[in-house]
Amino acid sequence: MNRFAKLLLTTAFVAQTGFAAAQTLVVSEWGYTPDQTDELVNAPFEAEHGVEIIVETGNNPDRLNKMAVRGGVDVILLTDAFSQQGIDRDVFGTIDAAELSNLSQLTEAAQRPQGDFGPAYAVGRYGIIYDSAKVEPITSWSDLWREDLAGQIAMPGFNTSSGPMTVLVAASRVGVDAYADPDAAFASLAELSPNIVKTYNTGSELVNLFSTGEITVGALQDFAVPAILAAVPTARWAPLDEGNFAIYNTLNIAADTPNRDLAIKYIDFRISAAVQQAMALAVGDGPTNTTVALPAGDYPFASTPDQINSLISVDYSQLLAVRDDWATRWNDVFGQ
Repeated sequence: MNRFAKLLLTTAFVAQTGFAAAQTLVVSEWGYTPDQTDELVNAPFEAEHGVEIIVETGNNPDRLNKMAVRGGVDVILLTDAFSQQGIDRDVFGTIDAAELSNLSQLTEAAQRPQGDFGPAYAVGRYGIIYDSAKVEPITSWSDLWREDLAGQIAMPGFNTSSGPMTVLVAASRVGVDAYADPDAAFASLAELSPNIVKTYNTGSELVNLFSTGEITVGALQDFAVPAILAAVPTARWAPLDEGNFAIYNTLNIAADTPNRDLAIKYIDFRISAAVQQAMALAVGDGPTNTTVALPAGDYPFASTPDQINSLISVDYSQLLAVRDDWATRWNDVFGQ
């Protein structure tokens, strides 16, 4: 049930019974795993605090823009690239570290990833997956440029969380700094173009491309790995010599929320060890809480503090400063 349908039902309930409805908390998120999130996060929080959570779903840029333009959201979940945009647009309220009882349990990078704003409740990796039954092993980002992979790869579009990271990869391949020498970086990216079947905008698009056999290699965030493995059991996550990029999923409160105290409690709940462990096992959210103890196993996400600390970080303030120029250059290469 969407937010507006719930509001209509709530209004009708109050009119017919005269009883005040429960306090509501509007949470904006992707909706990629709605059943698990409702069962393991939202329903327990509702029961504990006597509130009703209304979930709004969509991709990062659309949700952030809606929040900035019309408001009506209390808590928003975004990848760090987009939460930085929200910070720059003065959309979020600041959070004092003392307000979050579970904050000190997070890895240092996840506690205050963007200053005095929300913490990171999950960490993902940007890397490569390939069908081992059809493709020779991939061990380096530069393998994406291999001639035998012509017309076999999908990678994220520029306006996704990880799209601009591919520019950094292209620059590294030719030994330049993408910020200092974008000409060389995008010339390298142009050499990759013949290998690209599609630049995708959602994880479900990538899963479909693998499922139908349209691609054998994907550059991706690791949250999509379980669905790809279910569709293509011979798919393998590539151990890259250069490492993977870190993508943090952040929690932030709206600057104008009338439910600030409840929003803070929701954020604290989501970064707790119990919730992070449940979501890691259910949907593959890489935990940032260092007290989470997962059963021994091979997980499709960074599952230990050492693995998280080895990930490559991105300076989003630096990236956002060149984003418009890079977007134009990207469109010149890929025509979209």
